[in-house]
Amino acid sequence: MQNVEPPAPAPAREVEIPTRPYGPNDHMVRKGDTLYSIAFRRQLDYRDLARWNNIGPDYRIYPGQVLRLSATSPLTPRQGQIASQGVDLNDTDKPTALSTQPMPVVAGAPMPLPPPSVSPVAPAVSAASTPVIDTPAGGGGQPGWRWPVNGTVVRGFNMDAGSRGLDFTGTLGQPVAAANSGKVVYSGSALKGYGELVIIKHDDLRLSAYGYNQRRLVKEGDAVSAGQQIAEMGNGPENKPLLHFEIRERGKPVNPVPYLPSR
Repeated sequence: MQNVEPPAPAPAREVEIPTRPYGPNDHMVRKGDTLYSIAFRRQLDYRDLARWNNIGPDYRIYPGQVLRLSATSPLTPRQGQIASQGVDLNDTDKPTALSTQPMPVVAGAPMPLPPPSVSPVAPAVSAASTPVIDTPAGGGGQPGWRWPVNGTVVRGFNMDAGSRGLDFTGTLGQPVAAANSGKVVYSGSALKGYGELVIIKHDDLRLSAYGYNQRRLVKEGDAVSAGQQIAEMGNGPENKPLLHFEIRERGKPVNPVPYLPSR
């Protein structure tokens, strides 16, 4: 009779341990989060988020860190309570349930250590090596801004209808370009509803975001120039080629059209 080896156990999923009790007005940092991506998701100014949480100018955060999402975020659970281990910590759409039982203490068990203190280190900035794309850049609009793609706008900005930016159609794999020069502050897929996403910081007030990419060509910390390729267009929610483009000012979505040149 042939021996059949039992299947290998599934690898254990990493679970971040919160550094303090937290509730619906807080956010626990997960792997892949950046200060900019958290602020973008919550429509907050990243500078306010840093100030409310005493985060230094390097904007360094770490998994398990609990961030306040307003100037005053009172803790709802009693001191000594922690988030229930049975909650899916990857679900960012709704507040995490809190246990009503105090954290058990096992004699002789090692206590979790606080994250090591580190000296602020300025993140390295490297120039992206992707080509400059010939996207529309004419008169009108704000200085330095250009269209992120050669495509047709199929959905305009309308906050009342839930549209925080512009949706462009095109072809799968079509070049997506930076709408202005700046620094890549997020490149990933952790924000629900945006697919493969790139966020660029242009100055202290403005960010731009590029969603539903097939492939991201830049990494966090890269410096990009206006018109430089940052991604390839992917499929949107309807499985058709789509680029979702936003401009945020002080964390809030604004209509991109006044920024962009006439075409």
